Amino acid sequence: MIDLHCHLLPGIDDGARDLDDALAMARLAVARGTTHMVLTPHIHPGRWENHRDNIAKACQALQSALDDNAIALQLSFAGEVRLSEQLQGQIKREEIPFLGSYEGDKVMLLEFPHSHVLPGSERLVKWLRSQGIRPMIAHPERNREIMVNLNALRPFVELGCLVQLTAGAIVGRFGEPAARAAHGLLEAGVVSVIASDGHNQGVRKPVMDHGREWIARHLGVASAVMLAEETPGIIAQEHWR
Repeated sequence: MIDLHCHLLPGIDDGARDLDDALAMARLAVARGTTHMVLTPHIHPGRWENHRDNIAKACQALQSALDDNAIALQLSFAGEVRLSEQLQGQIKREEIPFLGSYEGDKVMLLEFPHSHVLPGSERLVKWLRSQGIRPMIAHPERNREIMVNLNALRPFVELGCLVQLTAGAIVGRFGEPAARAAHGLLEAGVVSVIASDGHNQGVRKPVMDHGREWIARHLGVASAVMLAEETPGIIAQEHWR
């Protein structure tokens, strides 16, 4: 499986605490079937001041440590970019690393606030699309507004955004409202990929197999393969050419 959303880089956001933690998380991911991972630390002005350069250095160091420890996980990097008024400037200054590409567009992992969909979000997404950037909406099933009204996501899907679900949410690890929203989005056919959004070795493990298995049982093996392997592979293929 190919995980496009994971917080494995040690010490730069709320993910892995240190190198030992990151190595343990990587071993867990590999044991559960993940072969490739795009690391996506938070890029959140005022909270997590990450950018392309520091993320690239951290990813290179972690890949070297994985290789030294014979952990068979191929890494690359992007970022989980918080929707904010600073985003246009970040794009223009080329501070944002991308997940890859899809249908000729660069793909950016875009995070909404957990509470609601901010007014003006559609306008910003339209600007991104005009720049040849296709947002992938991170874990919308955990946004409280979308939980109670799946139609709140519809304008972004209609603008061409991709949609990423958290594997753990599908199987109830984030509560019943998030699971119900995840299932509704899957049934509506608007989900592009699943990912782990792994942060630690505890509740938020960097694993995808449980979500993949749920999809295989309820929607068919072909859907599971598409969401956990094929589409993530298409998006991220430039990282491992």
